[in-house]
Amino acid sequence: MQRQSTEERQKQIKNAILKIISTEGLQALSTRNLAKKVGVSEGALFRHFRTKRDMILGILEDVRTDLMERLRVIATQNQPASARLFDFLCAHVRYLIKNKGITILLFSEATHLNDEELKTRLHEILMGQKQFIRKIIQDGILAGEWDDNLQVENVAMLYMGIPITLNIELVLNPAGVQTENFCKKMICLMKRVLEKR
Repeated sequence: MQRQSTEERQKQIKNAILKIISTEGLQALSTRNLAKKVGVSEGALFRHFRTKRDMILGILEDVRTDLMERLRVIATQNQPASARLFDFLCAHVRYLIKNKGITILLFSEATHLNDEELKTRLHEILMGQKQFIRKIIQDGILAGEWDDNLQVENVAMLYMGIPITLNIELVLNPAGVQTENFCKKMICLMKRVLEKR
């Protein structure tokens, strides 16, 4: 059997963490269960990550490089704001569906462990998302697409509730979330808020 690089093994470990959480629940995330899912010994896990916390930090870094970079690109594209809003929302939804369990893991670990670094990194991610959505909304208002009486901060806060709603749906009805359906429903909601009165 071919030996895998540390990078490949780290990716497998992080994917297995999310799989365990999304299918078995957070309580099933033990090093024994994780090692079994990856197909290595418990000791081998810690050759690739020093601690469980480092595994969580690795997942947070993936969110920053994968999701946040994609959202930044969409938010700053030279397209109408309405098109960017749809692409932004759908990219966000697709990421969360593909990485089921990520939100549960990150928030529970940050709060349960009362880990200030985890909390700070999560806060940076949330504020980054909010900054990107504010830019899209402001651009739409300036272009005359949307109502110029809107309180941008309030609309951004409303948007931030969409990923939370999706995560609740994923927990309660994991097989029943259709990406495109969810995107369309949420975009309809956002457009009703944004349209000129």
